[in-house]
Amino acid sequence: MSELGTPDPIRFNILTVCTGNICRSPLAEILLRDGLESWGVVETASSGTGALVGHQMTPQTIAIAREHGARDPEQHRARDLAIEHLRAADLKIALTRAHRSEIVAMLPRGSRHTFTLRELARLLEAIQPSDLAAVAAMPIDDTAARFAELIDIAAGFRGYVAPPEDENDDDVIDPYRRGDETYRLATAQLVPAVETVLARFGLAATITADQV
Repeated sequence: MSELGTPDPIRFNILTVCTGNICRSPLAEILLRDGLESWGVVETASSGTGALVGHQMTPQTIAIAREHGARDPEQHRARDLAIEHLRAADLKIALTRAHRSEIVAMLPRGSRHTFTLRELARLLEAIQPSDLAAVAAMPIDDTAARFAELIDIAAGFRGYVAPPEDENDDDVIDPYRRGDETYRLATAQLVPAVETVLARFGLAATITADQV
């Protein structure tokens, strides 16, 4: 992420945001980091709207991260969300609608590229290869620009893709200070959404004109 709080044109910066920055947002950050590492252009970070600054992820979240192949999850330290984090991010991923609202209140001009994780997965899942002509026309080695275009397309799908019947289905439940069952539910909501995001980013990175 740029030290100046502005996007880097040759990299693609992703910020994930929850409350304490010790459960949901760092888990999403780590899974996205590891899943997108091979493209060589993605920087991930996370913050909390009420962070337990300096704390590690909870032991349960560390265990979940390890179960999903994450490297060094114990290295995470929570930090408060700052405007510089938002300005530097090409994609801002909130873990609930409330977090999304807080992000937009802090940086209104960033609203187009601010989603909840599950909302983003729902929109990306609706995107078909035929919708990616603009991405496919880009140089195959300009991965950061391809990712940026993909997110712009996803933003354009708002209003066309039906919302969930239950609006809570765009949120990931907060497991902090709750039992293992809630951690399992949060994982079941978070991990498939991350997997959908990773799959669509992979498509955007590799699609060619003859595939649209």
